[in-house]
Amino acid sequence: MIERAVVAPVARSIPRHVAIIMDGNRRWARERGLPGIEGHRAGTRAVREAVRAAIHTRVEVLTVFAFSEENWRRDALEVRLLMELVALFASSEREQLVRENVRVRILGRLDRLPGSTKTALAELVRATEGCTGLALNLAINYGARTELCDAVRALAKDVASGTITAAQVNESLLGNYLYTAGLPDPDLVIRTGGELRLSNFLLYQAAYSELWSTPHYWPAFDATILEQAIADFAKRQRRFGT
Repeated sequence: MIERAVVAPVARSIPRHVAIIMDGNRRWARERGLPGIEGHRAGTRAVREAVRAAIHTRVEVLTVFAFSEENWRRDALEVRLLMELVALFASSEREQLVRENVRVRILGRLDRLPGSTKTALAELVRATEGCTGLALNLAINYGARTELCDAVRALAKDVASGTITAAQVNESLLGNYLYTAGLPDPDLVIRTGGELRLSNFLLYQAAYSELWSTPHYWPAFDATILEQAIADFAKRQRRFGT
């Protein structure tokens, strides 16, 4: 089990961990008279932009919300094409991510994903596991409430087995059971597409995150938008409840 470091918050002009709710792909496509899948295809290119921008601005951790548990309710054809895009991204970007020293972690339940998608993601994680630069988290089939249920279930199992005692359970220990164990909580959560909600994303980890929204749809995301978000972040006084 990875120990979750407890570190007092310090003021930083550059967030260590940026998390992004990638919203607006279908609206972007619709406004251009394109099929929805073309918005998602353009969205994969925006992920590349975000990775390079994060590296350039010296962000340590980048988490992107690629596919939620709720997204399974969408049209079956759209979901199938989305899974194919995820697999294509994982395989086509693998060598470049290794060259850029990016380590990839998958957040979410992968058991429901198609075999080809799971295989491509597993190969991506394996290929980048020795990288020491930017940590890139791909949240796929992710839901924060499910994450908390999984964490509590695993924690309860360890209490029942005697590995830990109920008296030892605290925030730090619970964090070790989350999908993000070993990573700092997000300092900045960005949402594209103009909406103002978390949509079941990193609910526990984002307790003290700064929130920033842009009207730009996700396919339009680039280094300039990330720099704007970071510039706004740098102006804020973070109190962490004090």
